[in-house]
Amino acid sequence: MAQDGIHAGFPSPATDYMTQAIDLNKELVKHPAATFYGRVVGDSMIDAGVDEGDILVIDKALDAKDGDMAVCFVDGEFTLKYLCLKDGRIILKPANEKYPEIEIMEGMDFKMWGVVTYIIKKV
Repeated sequence: MAQDGIHAGFPSPATDYMTQAIDLNKELVKHPAATFYGRVVGDSMIDAGVDEGDILVIDKALDAKDGDMAVCFVDGEFTLKYLCLKDGRIILKPANEKYPEIEIMEGMDFKMWGVVTYIIKKV
């Protein structure tokens, strides 16, 4: 592929010389031993541009912070939500008004599993 990117205007005569490949693992993965891929099921994050069938690149080595899109394990199920850390509370926010927020309460089985670093979409 082209080192300088692919222009979205008129084709360049230099396209005949595009030879350098892009290694997606090298481009998208900072922590290989702690990075996983997952496929989205459902539409709770559709307003964030995350559609069913998209592939998530999830980095478990990152410390999650407020506002991150994260994969969390809640009471036996994985869920993809925005992480909201407020006044010592953990709230998982969907990006679809059809779904409620999930506030993590004492006694719930909760684990912050990983931070989404990239979303791969089919067009």
